[in-house]
Amino acid sequence: MKWKSILLLTTLSFHSFAGLKDLNELKSPFTLAPLPYDAKSLDPAIDEETMKLHHDKHHQAYVDKANTALGEKKVTLLSLLGKASKQEKAVRNNAGGHWNHTFFWDVLSGDKANNEVPAELKAEIEKTFGGWDKFTEAFEKAGADQFGSGWAWLIVNKTGKLEITSTPNQDNPIMNDVKTRGWPVLGADVWEHAYYLKYRNQRAEYLKNFWSIVNWKKVNELRNEAKGLRLP
Repeated sequence: MKWKSILLLTTLSFHSFAGLKDLNELKSPFTLAPLPYDAKSLDPAIDEETMKLHHDKHHQAYVDKANTALGEKKVTLLSLLGKASKQEKAVRNNAGGHWNHTFFWDVLSGDKANNEVPAELKAEIEKTFGGWDKFTEAFEKAGADQFGSGWAWLIVNKTGKLEITSTPNQDNPIMNDVKTRGWPVLGADVWEHAYYLKYRNQRAEYLKNFWSIVNWKKVNELRNEAKGLRLP
């Protein structure tokens, strides 16, 4: 019984979304799930204090504000993001923040087994972007060049191809009115609260260290799923 209790506790302590469909179908009122790993497990790329502040305070605030803005409405994240242009600012920003952060936690991992890039994904990235170094440089540039707060993304676009893009604030590529639409398979949060305690104003350094904690196993799963999904 003791070991069963420990196993149950471990299972309940961490959360991971199954895939894009699972994340998209989260319904209001929204709740903040625990991180899918210990907050200190991404150190030294991202320190424990930053992770706790980012998840427990910032993400919680998006959840709370989204619920307040929606009131009694029972709606999915996808139904909100797919019609982002028709949403009130508070709904767009905070529902976007909830989707983006739930996604973000799960594409990171301190487990070295998850940090290895699957061969099929690596081959597609190298073919699409002209080499691995060119891919990482382009992604880092998308994040570094995003003026103010926002995100850098690797997406499966409307033609089923991998593409790099960025969005401001808590927008994401699912939203119906962004410049480049697609299904995210990797995202880097470049809001200052994601890195400032450790890196201060050195966003570029944060983005370089980001690669050491990418959960490529999850990215590959999302890539495979995204190729079979249609945008709303």
